[in-house]
Amino acid sequence: MAAVTLAVDRYELGPLQTNCFVVRLERGAEEAVIVDPGGDVTQLRLELARMGVRVAAILLTHGHWDHVLGVADLAEATGAPVYLAEAELSELQVGVAELLGAPAFRSFVPDQLLSGGETLELAGLEIEVVAVPGHRPGHMAFATGECLFSGDVLFRGSVGRADLPGGDWPTLLATLEMLALRFPPETVIYSGHGPETTLGAELRSNPFLTELRTK
Repeated sequence: MAAVTLAVDRYELGPLQTNCFVVRLERGAEEAVIVDPGGDVTQLRLELARMGVRVAAILLTHGHWDHVLGVADLAEATGAPVYLAEAELSELQVGVAELLGAPAFRSFVPDQLLSGGETLELAGLEIEVVAVPGHRPGHMAFATGECLFSGDVLFRGSVGRADLPGGDWPTLLATLEMLALRFPPETVIYSGHGPETTLGAELRSNPFLTELRTK
């Protein structure tokens, strides 16, 4: 994949301060993709208007409530199609949000269903859809340029929970090993919570990746 220097703006949305990313090919680009609008998108919409940015698509890493709270409002306001893994539809349908104490959110139906392995051409970006199960069975990461939008799989100094419905630690560990083999260490990780990091930094120091360092 050719190196591309992207313009990435991060907004913390919702009660869990979930990271929402506005991703553009470069500063000044008029189109963007939005990753995981997980809360009230009023301020985000104002920022997009200020920047003169049109939303080409809304990409969802997985279906947990804190990653999808603002999807319906943003999609309605922008007309942008919503992309979500087919395996995550059940997460939207069974009311897990209420079980986890989530605020009420408007339901939505994804426009494009993903299974992993797709290449999306959106907002001038070539985006690779990477299946990364372990936190959720249908969890997807989005790779473009030298960046990986990892959702709740890998964080700075931590990894996603495997004790929630659909989670599985051996599967998550296999996913992390796959990422380590597939992407270069300088890959910038934009995760679902907290600051960005690099894949190499996590492989060196993340305490949850000790098993990978001993292989």
